Amino acid sequence: MSQKTLTSLAMMTLRQLRQIASDLGVTLYSRKSKEELVEAISTRQVEEGEGRSLERIEAEMAPAPRPAAETRVVFLPRDPQWAYVFWDISEDDRSDALYAGASQLCLRVADVTGLAGGSAHPHTLQEVVVDSHATEWYLPVPLSDRDYRVELGYRKGGGGGWISLAFSSVARVPSLHPSEQILDQFVPFSLDAFPSASTSLPTPAEAVDSGLHERLYQSATSQWRRLGRGSEAFHEIDAAAGLEGGGEFSASGAGPWASGRSASGIGGVAPRQRSFWLVADAELIVYGATDPAARLSIGGEEVPLSADGTFRVQVPFRDGQQLYPIEAVAADGEQKRSITMEFRRSTPEDNSNPASQAVAEWF
Repeated sequence: MSQKTLTSLAMMTLRQLRQIASDLGVTLYSRKSKEELVEAISTRQVEEGEGRSLERIEAEMAPAPRPAAETRVVFLPRDPQWAYVFWDISEDDRSDALYAGASQLCLRVADVTGLAGGSAHPHTLQEVVVDSHATEWYLPVPLSDRDYRVELGYRKGGGGGWISLAFSSVARVPSLHPSEQILDQFVPFSLDAFPSASTSLPTPAEAVDSGLHERLYQSATSQWRRLGRGSEAFHEIDAAAGLEGGGEFSASGAGPWASGRSASGIGGVAPRQRSFWLVADAELIVYGATDPAARLSIGGEEVPLSADGTFRVQVPFRDGQQLYPIEAVAADGEQKRSITMEFRRSTPEDNSNPASQAVAEWF
C-alpha cells in the first residue's frame, strides 16, 4: 500500500475508519484504536487485492449527518434608525409552510413599548417582504426610543393569511436625541433672596464660568426689558436706586396699605394678628448636543460642551420675552448650524411675599 493511502487513512475520523473496517470485514473493529484500525484496514486491502481505491470507498460512504436547523429570529438594533435581523428556518418548518400555501417570506415589526404578554400597540404593525432564501435583513426603525419585537413568517398566496414561524425577543431602539433623563445639578438657592447679576448660580460647567446663567438671561432680554411682575418685579425694584415713591411699591403685607393696618377691623371685636408668606419662581432649561469638537454659543456667550458634545444650562425664567439664538460652528469653521428659541412668561396674579418681609396682619 502506498504512503499516500496510509496518510489519507490517518486523516480520517474514527467513525469513518470503523465504517471502512466494517465494509472490509475487519473483526472486532469497534474495540480497536485509530492506529489499530489504520493498520488493520491497510493489511486487509493488501490481502484481498480488490483494487478498491480509497477515493471509491469515501464516495460510497454516506455524508455525516448535519444537525437540523432550529427555527428562530433575532432582532438587534444597530442605531436609532436601523436594526439588523437574522434568522434560521428548519427544513421541516419550511416544508410545512410551503405545503400550507406559503408564498412570501416576511418580517413583521411590532411596537410593544410598555406592554406585556405578547401584546402590541394598535396600528403599529409593519410587514416587510424579504427574499425567500435570505437569512438576514436590515430594517428601518419606525420610531426611536421604543421597544420592538419581530415576527418571522410566511404570507399565504391566493386568499391571503399568515403562517407564523418564530418571534424575536423584545429589544429597545436607542433614542435619536439626547435623553431627557439626566442627573440634574440643582442650584441651591433661597427664594427669600431673588437672583441678581451678582448672585452665583452654579451649573454643570461652574468650574469654567459661574456667571454664565445670568449673562445669558441679560443677553436674551436686553431688548425686551420692562418692569414685570412676580419675581421680575422684585428684581427690577431692588435694582432701582431709592425705591421710587418712598417705598410705595412694597410687597403684600408691608407698607401703609397692608391688609389690616387701616381702621378696618378695629372695633368691638378683639383683633388677631398672624404673619403669612409665599414665594414661587421658575427656571428655564436649554439643552442639546452637537459635535464635541465644535464651538457653541448662545446669544453670543460661549457655552462649554461635555465630552460627548451635550450641553445644558439653567437660566432665570422671569416675566417678559426671552430670545436665545443658539449657534454651533465646526472645528474648521466651515460648517454652521443654528436655532433661535423664543420664550414668554407672564404672572397674571401675584399676591406673594418672602418670609423676610412677612408682617403681622390684623384680621
